[in-house]
Parts: sequence; C-alpha cells; structure tokens
Amino acid sequence: MIDIHEISKQFKITKKNTVTAVQNVSLRAPNGCITGLLGSNGAGKTTTLRMVGGLFPPDAGSIAVDGISVAQSPRLALARMGILGDAHGLYPRLTARENIVYFARLQGMDADSAHARTTELARLLEMGHFLERRTEGFSQGERMKTALARALVHDPANIVLDEPTNGLDVLATRSLREFLRYLRSPEGGEKCIIFSTHIMPEVQQLCDHVVIIAQGRSVAQGSVDALLAQSGKTHFEDAFVELAFGQGF
Repeated sequence: MIDIHEISKQFKITKKNTVTAVQNVSLRAPNGCITGLLGSNGAGKTTTLRMVGGLFPPDAGSIAVDGISVAQSPRLALARMGILGDAHGLYPRLTARENIVYFARLQGMDADSAHARTTELARLLEMGHFLERRTEGFSQGERMKTALARALVHDPANIVLDEPTNGLDVLATRSLREFLRYLRSPEGGEKCIIFSTHIMPEVQQLCDHVVIIAQGRSVAQGSVDALLAQSGKTHFEDAFVELAFGQGF
C-alpha cells in the first residue's frame, strides 16, 4: 500500500520566482488494486511519482510505502517498490537478460535467483525472442518490457508506472494491460499498482480507482462509474474535463 498525504512541491525558476508543481495531493493506493493518476500534461503526475520514488522530498506532506516513511527510511521504502519512470535508461551494450540480472544483483539477489527470476519474467512478458539480444536497436515495446522486468525483478509489493504506454503500438499496449491485470490478481500477488496516464481508455480499461490531478492538485477521485456520476456525464472524457477544469472548457 502506498499512502500520499497532502504533499506539495515548488521549484525555483529564477532567484525570485518559484512555480508550484504539486499542491496538497493525497491518495491511498491499496494492495490488489490499480490506482490511476489521471491528468493532462503538466498537471503534476510525474512530479508526484518522482517524490514517491524518493528522487526529491516534498516541501510539505508525507509519503509512506507499506507504512514505511519515504523521507525517514528511503532505502527500506524503495526496496518495497518497483518503479518504471518516463525514461527507461537501458544499457545498450547489454542484452535484455543482462540488464535485468544486473538490477537483480543490485537488489541483493544471488546470481542463480536473479537468472531464474529473469527467465520467469521473460515468460510472463513474452520476451523469449529478444531476451538474449543487446538492447541497442530495440523497439519501444521491447524496451518497455525489459525496463518493466528490471523494475519487477525483486518481486516488489508496490509498483509505480509513469505513463508506460507512451509510444507503444496496439499489441504492446494490450500486452502491458494484461500483465498489469495479472499482477493485480491473487495469482500475480495482489500488487499495489499506481499507473499515471493522460489517456482516457487506459483508465477505463485498467483502473479500479482514479485520482484526477489538475494544476498540481487532486481535484476528484473514485471509480470510473463514481466519477461519471459525480460529473453528471455519460462519457468519461467529458467527466474528466468537467472535474478537472470546470464548465469553462
């Protein structure tokens, strides 16, 4: 479970001026649930998830992973998470397997366990045909699967994904959706998953709970059906626009 409580973050853009990227954002992402963080580009989604990942601290508020404070015990909290950011950052001269095993070893796994876990993830993600190839020249879908396997190699209870379908084709996107549904299920370990996106169909097809962020604030949350009812709309895109921006759009 990931708990985010009223976090805020400002960045200094000049000596005298700051910009507020996130303001009083709160959400609770339980186990066995895909929680969608939905907002337009620049809404504050990536900044929020970077604070969850400990890249920089919030100016106010708190973040806890399975009850462990990210601020007070960052290494313990990070060990409970698998994070797929917006930059996949694979080592191009290493094979997909070598990239994944390397991160497994950084997580403290022994060589045999690292290779066994990599083989299992390759089976689940259908990576067999490129697992032993260097990642240089990989397609976007192959890069995404390799980066996702790398993030999950230590079998974390909590998974944070920042717009993972950007640039993917239809088949790769469908494959990712099915894998996330598996991870949410009892067979997949009932993982806690936070999934940020600005794509409405992804939210409707994947997310059990949705938090809408606009201009750095969390402005509404609930299931897709609950948000439709709250907005009085029949189409989810219309509901998002109404809840995020009001009647001026």
